[in-house]
Amino acid sequence: MFRFKCTCCDEWHEGMPGYSADAPLYFHSIPAEERDPRCSLDADTCIVDDEYYFARGCLEIPVHGETEPFVWGVWVSLSRSSFAMFKSSLDLPARAHLGSFFGWLSTELPLYPRTENLKTRLHLRDGIRPYIELEPTDHPLAVEQRSGMSIDRVAEIYAYYAHGQGHA
Repeated sequence: MFRFKCTCCDEWHEGMPGYSADAPLYFHSIPAEERDPRCSLDADTCIVDDEYYFARGCLEIPVHGETEPFVWGVWVSLSRSSFAMFKSSLDLPARAHLGSFFGWLSTELPLYPRTENLKTRLHLRDGIRPYIELEPTDHPLAVEQRSGMSIDRVAEIYAYYAHGQGHA
């Protein structure tokens, strides 16, 4: 089992942590009292003003020496047509063959330089949330997705969330 020592409390923890955004950034820019009439949000999709479309997926980061990746649950914006295909595939048992879709990352991840609007590809997978692939740039998040992260980096992210600095 995966174990790591927390950089904040100095205790050992078991299991690969992962963190997820509850909604896309644009949703949070809508005043709370306007969200019900303007937004439709569920576990997999978000539509704002019948004009902006978002899908939830998994941005997976390999962890050096481990088989299980670290997972950021993120949101990406999609075009109307890509969103329609994504939405229609949600109940299909086999959907990985439907291709991938271009999108913009709509999640701000702490402990990285600004992540909003990084270019992505959303890849459908059978039976699980889509895989989010970042464009291979020199952004630290994209570098980690390609090259992996250390166990110490996992511990740093865990400490940020587990000890009150982050809000997942």
